[in-house]
Amino acid sequence: MTGGTKRCISVSTLAEAEFYASGGFDDITYAYPLSPDKVPQASQLLVRLEKFHVLVDNYVILDALTASPPKGKKWSVFLKVNCGYNRGKLWF
Repeated sequence: MTGGTKRCISVSTLAEAEFYASGGFDDITYAYPLSPDKVPQASQLLVRLEKFHVLVDNYVILDALTASPPKGKKWSVFLKVNCGYNRGKLWF
């Protein structure tokens, strides 16, 4: 499904992200809204991987991300917006 590469995958838990990172994947999207308690683990993945993307759905998590930016890396953030009917839309 990745065309023979170890890039461009989405996961629903940080444990899955750790698993795939250990398997050589280096472009992973955590496709579930990040919570402040998970920022330290996500930060470690950001430093470890070539590309690590997170999903946010409120300003509280943005404050948590900007409070402790990893050295030498920038967060790649997708904004999830609930447009009604509990369906989300992603903004880059």
